Amino acid sequence: MLDFRTMRQELAEVYDLAPNPDLAEEMKDDYAKMDRVVSPPEWAVAAPYVRAINRLKKEKNAVILAHNYMTPDIYHGVADFVGDSLQLAIKATEVEAETIVQCGVHFMAETSKILNPAKRVLIPDMEAGCSLANSIGAEGIKQMRAQYPGAPVVTYVNTTAEEKANSDICCTSSNAAAIVRALPEDTIIMAPDQYLAQNVARQVPEKNIVWWNGSCVVHESFTAQDLKDYRQWNPDTTIITHPECPPDVVDESDFSGSTSGIINYVREHKPKQALLVTECSMASNISDELPEVDFVGPCNMCPYMKKITLEKILWSLHAGVEEVHVDEDVAAKARVAVERMIDLSKKLGI
Repeated sequence: MLDFRTMRQELAEVYDLAPNPDLAEEMKDDYAKMDRVVSPPEWAVAAPYVRAINRLKKEKNAVILAHNYMTPDIYHGVADFVGDSLQLAIKATEVEAETIVQCGVHFMAETSKILNPAKRVLIPDMEAGCSLANSIGAEGIKQMRAQYPGAPVVTYVNTTAEEKANSDICCTSSNAAAIVRALPEDTIIMAPDQYLAQNVARQVPEKNIVWWNGSCVVHESFTAQDLKDYRQWNPDTTIITHPECPPDVVDESDFSGSTSGIINYVREHKPKQALLVTECSMASNISDELPEVDFVGPCNMCPYMKKITLEKILWSLHAGVEEVHVDEDVAAKARVAVERMIDLSKKLGI
């Protein structure tokens, strides 16, 4: 657990992190990327951290990979590459920097380490976990194999390294249906997200898909009635869901897709009003790019993603702490499953 008192004392001794309106004005080009969702006072607080982090990245030969659920100050201010789980996994294999700072949750940092065993991988807060990754375990996968002998295990990337090591291939929400469709077996085990599996089963009816009963704390709380009520109140709003939502919620939407799929859909169609039924930062991070779109609520915050802050990123880079390690044997097995996903995704043109 982070020692906030020590962290803040040491950072204050090295960096000028006081709110700075003059610096905020000097960095107005950075602010322009997020000024619809970040107030001027908030930017005056964030700007010193953004400047310090960007300078330190160069000194440390580090690169920041940030998930789409990061807050706008991270997403626009310090990230070198942004994307969904698949995009970040691929990018992790391409970066040349000595250090990767993973701004996301722990399984993402593990994936980067699995794919880059010689690189140092940092996560700004080790407690940035995931309800999906916590819902199963290697024993759960073994139970599913025993129940369905011979069926391949397609494990969502929202899992620990050990769980990936016990699977045949990984998937993300953007490539899950294509990967399942491409496998030769008739019965496919999907773990741990039951709703992603159920939504994929409807897309690939020729397969017998069985699943573990895990779910995402963000997406499972939306209900179909919520969307029906919202559509009744706002009939002109385009409703967009993530496939980690229950199938009846997806049925009430105009489009359903991965985080990158959602962003691409909004960019292409530019609806007058859009309701993104997913994590709140999704709309925040693209609102300045698309001022013609009115992003409306509701949304849910991911308590794990929001553990990553500018302050913690700076501390992790400064002190070289919160380094992610994966057992070599586990990493080797997990790497096979992740690389199979990446290779098949490229082959399928995803």
